[in-house]
Amino acid sequence: MIVRIMGEGQVRLDDGHLTELNKLDDELLAEMQSGDEEGFRRTLGALLDAVRHLGAPLPDAALEPSELILPSPDATLSEVREMLNDDGLIPG
Repeated sequence: MIVRIMGEGQVRLDDGHLTELNKLDDELLAEMQSGDEEGFRRTLGALLDAVRHLGAPLPDAALEPSELILPSPDATLSEVREMLNDDGLIPG
């Protein structure tokens, strides 16, 4: 699976990591719904760090279609809410 982190680039990620990432995504969704800005910041950072750590970055010149697009690390809670539509960032 190809994942794009907005403002950073693309990462190739094995589908086997989706369960682990979905746990963070569920946490992020709950924090967003409750308006927990501090928790949202922490969990978004953890989700992006996990993708970076578990995946392999694609060269900057590569233009693969992204199956998943994640917000940049500095995205606001309201910006991410607009991206989500209450479905989470990671497909279930």
